[in-house]
Amino acid sequence: MTKSIVNICDYNPKWKEQFDTERNRIIDVLGDKIVGIEHIGSTSIKGLAAKPIIDILVGVQNLDKVDQFVNPLKEIEYEYVPKPDFKDRKFFRKGEWGKGTSHLHICEYDSSEWIEKLLFRDYLRLHPEAAQEYEVLKKSLACEYKYDRQTYTKKKEPFIKNIVEKAKKE
Repeated sequence: MTKSIVNICDYNPKWKEQFDTERNRIIDVLGDKIVGIEHIGSTSIKGLAAKPIIDILVGVQNLDKVDQFVNPLKEIEYEYVPKPDFKDRKFFRKGEWGKGTSHLHICEYDSSEWIEKLLFRDYLRLHPEAAQEYEVLKKSLACEYKYDRQTYTKKKEPFIKNIVEKAKKE
């Protein structure tokens, strides 16, 4: 298995267009099974450096029915990746392992998973100083854990949890 490199790029305005394209493709194959669809993660925050991977959050009524999405999503190049540590969401990747172009996170609409991902995104959109702090952290971690994406991701968790708590209080 190839090493997955953590590569942080400057903000790219095309990320929004990429999201729009993927959103339309996902809606085409899943249609009314979707309750909500949102652009999340660093690529959704204008000006923020990020790994060039579009994170998409799809809200559904019932997570137990996501198995029926595997084949339709495969038609548009999304591969289901079982992640036992993800209790409240299902994960799909578009692109090769370690070189994905989009990550699709499916969870129950209005669940804590859904709400917290949007709280984090919206807080960083409204607070450029927090987004800047997050960018500095990500770049520092990317240098330290360039060949260890799992540790890179884990080390961001305290910052993310802190922002979610601040956002809940606002």
